[in-house]
Amino acid sequence: MKAIHFGAGNIGRGFVGLLLHEAGYEVVFADVNAALIDALHAAPSYRVFEVGGESSVHVVDNFRAINSDTQSDELVAEIATADIVTTAVGPNILRFVAPVIAAGLVRRRASLPPLPVIACENAINATDRLAEHVWTHVVPADQAAVRARVVFANTAVDRIVPGQAADAGIDVTVETFAEWVIERGGFGDTVPNIPGATFVDNLEPFIERKLFTVNTGHATIAYFGHLAGAATISEALELSVVRDAARRVLEETSGLLVAKHGLDEIAQRAYREKILARFTNPALADTVVRVGREPMRKLSRSERFIGPAAELAEGGGSAVALLEAIRAAFRFDVPGDSQSAELQRLLAGEAAPRIAEVVCGLAPGHPLFDAVTREIAAAQRVNH
Repeated sequence: MKAIHFGAGNIGRGFVGLLLHEAGYEVVFADVNAALIDALHAAPSYRVFEVGGESSVHVVDNFRAINSDTQSDELVAEIATADIVTTAVGPNILRFVAPVIAAGLVRRRASLPPLPVIACENAINATDRLAEHVWTHVVPADQAAVRARVVFANTAVDRIVPGQAADAGIDVTVETFAEWVIERGGFGDTVPNIPGATFVDNLEPFIERKLFTVNTGHATIAYFGHLAGAATISEALELSVVRDAARRVLEETSGLLVAKHGLDEIAQRAYREKILARFTNPALADTVVRVGREPMRKLSRSERFIGPAAELAEGGGSAVALLEAIRAAFRFDVPGDSQSAELQRLLAGEAAPRIAEVVCGLAPGHPLFDAVTREIAAAQRVNH
């Protein structure tokens, strides 16, 4: 069996690539980073260090690497004969990998089983987004044939992969916890053989539980921790102001998840406590700057802050703690992060209502609009 995985970075090697390897796939990593591709070419294997309560080391071999920038023809041929295609490139990069996936599907023989394509990104229904990009590169005359050759499946993925030590090479350090949940719908009775993944009929509760607990909590700690002068996530959680803010935010999102999806309240409380315990793992040494990067994406309409806050407001509920976290996110001033720099430029030059529309995707009249506008204005007064 052969898997094509777009994104040979730390998440690709330390999470998705590892689980595909353990499922028996030959993993073909595709990436535009020439130095990384060369390093993978030169190595017969790499190690994944799981750190936490029960630390372990996994050796990954039986992989190849393709430069997706300079070897597109070879990559198309690999996709045409693959057994699964996955991505871990970031939601905004999906449009760049779509053309070569489309070309591989067009070339794929009709006699082969439909190709599972799964975007393992920190975004709701990222595979649907990838599919939309793919179809724009398939001419109408080919679309019916290609639809019979592919299964696009949404997924929820969860594993903390921190920034790595400068001398780590292609080895990766990750937390021990990992969860990969995939929607079953399009596969019928022939789901991919991935023992490390769970296939479910209704993915939405798993996606939102993860996004509105893990991602919302992680980013909350990063933004409040950055304001408090903490360097790492575990250091930030030692500060009561950060710890209390994260707990209050997750209590709000948990209330939404329980009401919306019928989750067991006690089980959800245990889940969020487990998440907070994962974040305290000092062996990960994850920085608040890395976790907080790309604040404009994290403040967008369907993401980890505005998404749950908007749903709470639409239902007449309270989003007090989420609004405080939104203000902290707008105060994330890290010149080395391009989105942070752009956000600070907007704060310095645009009116708060306009920023609420452009960055947060909220229209005037939405029940959250005025509250978010006030938080943006508050951030403007402090930062500028």
